[in-house]
Amino acid sequence: MKTGALQNAIFNSANFSSIATDEKGVIQIFNVGAERMLGYTAAEVMNKITPADISDPQEVIARAKALSMELSTPIAPGFEALVFKASRGIEDIYELTYIRKDGSRFAAMVSVTALRDAHGAIIGYLLIGTDNTARKQVEAEQKVLDQRLRDQQFYTRSLIESNIDAIMTADPSGIITDVNRQMEALTGCTRDELIGSPFKDYFTDPERAEMSIKLVLGKKKVTDYELTARARDGRETVVSYNATTFHNREGKLQGMFAAARDITERKRLDRVLQEKNAELEAAKLVAEKANRAKSEFLSSMSHELRSPLNAILGFAQLMETEAPPPTPTQAEGITQILQAGWHLLKLIDDILDLAKVESGQVPLSREPVSLLEVMSECQAMIEPQARQRGLRLTFPATAPPVFVHADRIRVKQVLLNLLSNAVKYNATQGTIEVRWVEARPGRIRTSIRDTGAGLRPEQIAQLFQAFNRLGQEAGGEEGTGIGLVVAKQLVELMGGSIGVESTVGVGSVFWFELDATVEPHLATEVGHAADLVQSKADRGGRLHTLLYVEDNPANMKLIEQIIARHPDIRLLTAVDGLSGVELARTARPDVILMDINLPGISGFDALEILRDDPATAHIPVMALSANAMQRDIDKGLKAGFLRYIPKPIKVNEFMEALNVALEFAGRGKSPRK
Repeated sequence: MKTGALQNAIFNSANFSSIATDEKGVIQIFNVGAERMLGYTAAEVMNKITPADISDPQEVIARAKALSMELSTPIAPGFEALVFKASRGIEDIYELTYIRKDGSRFAAMVSVTALRDAHGAIIGYLLIGTDNTARKQVEAEQKVLDQRLRDQQFYTRSLIESNIDAIMTADPSGIITDVNRQMEALTGCTRDELIGSPFKDYFTDPERAEMSIKLVLGKKKVTDYELTARARDGRETVVSYNATTFHNREGKLQGMFAAARDITERKRLDRVLQEKNAELEAAKLVAEKANRAKSEFLSSMSHELRSPLNAILGFAQLMETEAPPPTPTQAEGITQILQAGWHLLKLIDDILDLAKVESGQVPLSREPVSLLEVMSECQAMIEPQARQRGLRLTFPATAPPVFVHADRIRVKQVLLNLLSNAVKYNATQGTIEVRWVEARPGRIRTSIRDTGAGLRPEQIAQLFQAFNRLGQEAGGEEGTGIGLVVAKQLVELMGGSIGVESTVGVGSVFWFELDATVEPHLATEVGHAADLVQSKADRGGRLHTLLYVEDNPANMKLIEQIIARHPDIRLLTAVDGLSGVELARTARPDVILMDINLPGISGFDALEILRDDPATAHIPVMALSANAMQRDIDKGLKAGFLRYIPKPIKVNEFMEALNVALEFAGRGKSPRK
């Protein structure tokens, strides 16, 4: 009874489909589990169909073919294929896809057993199946995960193997656990030979190699640690060794990951670079020495040439004005002497200018410069030459004030050079037009347009080469071929640019650009007039004299306006260093205010002359300059200026400095230290 109850419980279990057939395969028993899994009732299938009718037909056909090949006997697709092995007494468990009543499918694991009578004859078959869907899903997911893992391992390995560095891993004791092909190439050993061997054995200095392991374990990483690897054949390679530690999920140290890059070539190139740098430095020193020697030579030659040239030009001018006057033949000869002499003097000046520019000895004082004022001065100087040649010269008539941040003397020098060329190389009865425009925000372009022969592209390419007159040597116009070179370098030293646009037969437009700046004003720093006006009693109750040596009219006007508010101070002015020295000797001012960058001689030269003259040595001299770097200030104070006031000035600070200087003058103290 117990056995029967157990068998009944198993047979009617809802977790297993139990299908019993007769010997021909027709279903005789269809249990509760089969009904649940397949959706049929027992009445719908019993004595009507075989298990093959509720199985995937393609799988049944495939099973028949596979069994036919396996057992070397033809097996028909259908129920026979499902029970053939069981009919032969062979244990048979296989996977089969059942088709439910609603047409859906599920994978089942089926066990087939032949049912026999007491004489061993087959009287039917029992097919016990379990739903295999969940397991199949797990297997499919596992298969995907396994594939992803294999792909990741392949990807990781590919990265390691494709690296140009020799890569390896080692355990905390320094025993190699993995390597890539580059490590094999570096050591001349196979991967199997390397794994399990000490890392230090493959370097010329094992102790240093072992120290690198200790460093990485202690500091977590090592960067650019230099080692020399030694291969099996004795070949040595200098490598840059980089390593870091790695840990498992629990944070436990597993070992280190290291990469060694061959830096043999880099070391060689470093040596070559060091040698080349040394050669370049030596060549630079030689070039600088040669440049200094050239500049000193040119300066010396300029002085030596000027002395005899002074006599030549002087006596030629006396001969020209002799009484009785020279004969026509003599006059013609004298004219040739004077023309050649003046040309030679111009050549000497241009060469000296070029030497100064190339050697970096040109003093520059960048400050707000009125472009229209400079144009006006140049117009007065160039108009006589233009009229003599019948040229019509036009400048901007009335225009708003335009200021550029530059050195006033050098701007004038550049503009005069371009105007002089426009006069010399213009057509008869031609025109010269000078104008300015804002080329782009913050940039002012000054242009000089002529109606000369124009320049070909190949001539423009050679335009700014020293001593290259573009074939004009055979012409009637004198020149040195230096002026444009000097102009270009001066403009660039002032942060500008210069160029030309030309059309053969039409003419040329030479231009230069400089940074725009605002017009200098007394602005808010001046404050109220009452704050700046002091009584005569504050300065001893007498009239004081201030001499200001300055070539920039805008700066001159600024100081004039400031001093005008102080009735006890009289202002004298000079526009260059030499006239300033002469005025100081004759007027004996109480204080001298000196610009640094002046025409002729600099403010430093003027100061030295004043100090060497007993008549002016006691006069305090203050510097006022746009050279406002600390080194400029230190240089000025060291030279002997009582104060060094950088532009733009702060009026109150300027007046405080002037009061100190007047106090010095009142005490009769010499500013010499």
